[in-house]
Amino acid sequence: MSPLNSRSTTAMVARREENLGIVESKLATMGLTLPPVHPYPSPNRIPCVQVGNILFLGGHSTARHALMLGAKNTGKVGLEVSEEEAQLAARAVALQILASVKAHAGDLDRVKRVVRLHGMVNSAPGFERQFAVIDGASDLFYELWGPERGAHARSAVGVAELPRRSILEIVGEFELYQPKSESFTAKDANPLRKAAASPRRTRIRKGRRTASPRRTRKREG
Repeated sequence: MSPLNSRSTTAMVARREENLGIVESKLATMGLTLPPVHPYPSPNRIPCVQVGNILFLGGHSTARHALMLGAKNTGKVGLEVSEEEAQLAARAVALQILASVKAHAGDLDRVKRVVRLHGMVNSAPGFERQFAVIDGASDLFYELWGPERGAHARSAVGVAELPRRSILEIVGEFELYQPKSESFTAKDANPLRKAAASPRRTRIRKGRRTASPRRTRKREG
């Protein structure tokens, strides 16, 4: 490749990275990209719903579409799918979750912290390491946001069956920062500080306060 072509390629990569947020740039350095967000087959449900600053993610599973990382889609863990293969599938599902979060919030940098994950693993009788399988998703979030924002509450359970023979399904909850379009300052985040910044002023009136005389009604008769 000529020096000119090399410089232009480097510039293109730099421009592409400039358009990525901090979290997506970190994903890129890990060699990971977000998958496309596919519409749900029925209009009665959507990938996520926001209530206040909490984003509730619906179930993201392995069977509906091809997974990133070349992960398997279907089968029972402990019989048709190994623990390591299932863990890779959980990492791929975590990328699906991140794609849904970005589609809703516009930028993964709006994630304030990962709150909770609930993982369900399609388990063969006798398989008892569901926690290790869902670590595939938990570890990715921990790598991206660290111990203070990436460590989360979690449950991991085994189930007899999942729709379409999915290997696993994960439900999540994320806390979001306020969007930049809304006026939000550090004072708003701390009501005590806000109150201290603007103390109430009381006016003291000079002189005695005289009580107004009571009015009595005379009865006629």
